[in-house]
Amino acid sequence: MAKGGNTVKTVWELAQPIAEELGLRLWDVRFLKEGSSWYLRIFIDKDGGVSIDDCVDMTHAINGPLDEADPIEQAYFLEVSSPGLERELVRDEHFLSYIGAQIKVKMIRPVEGKREFSGVLENYDSGSITIRCEDESGFTFTKKEASWVKLDDFDM
Repeated sequence: MAKGGNTVKTVWELAQPIAEELGLRLWDVRFLKEGSSWYLRIFIDKDGGVSIDDCVDMTHAINGPLDEADPIEQAYFLEVSSPGLERELVRDEHFLSYIGAQIKVKMIRPVEGKREFSGVLENYDSGSITIRCEDESGFTFTKKEASWVKLDDFDM
């Protein structure tokens, strides 16, 4: 049975080969408590976009391995979905894949009186993110300083 932060890692290791077998990419795995309920969210992606059938197929394929491995001790709801058009960039490979893309950022603390920025993702290096803002100024920050980083104008 996985404990704490190991739950996501364990589920990722179970889900990755299943997603690949179905022609999908595993985008992210999150295990979150919302109110009194726990949610295991598995985000999948593929070229051309994810269909409802892809989500259903992944759900059916992962259910057995999750039951067998039993990595989560409490009751939870399983949700399989696309990361969406305004997908959140979380993992190193997300940032590296979208260099040159339009992104928006919400900072945890204001920077020069602003918490939200948008621009082109120019560089990503070991958690350090550089964007070129609309006014052509550069802005560099770390992932830890941001509440979230999302694609702003995602082209399927």
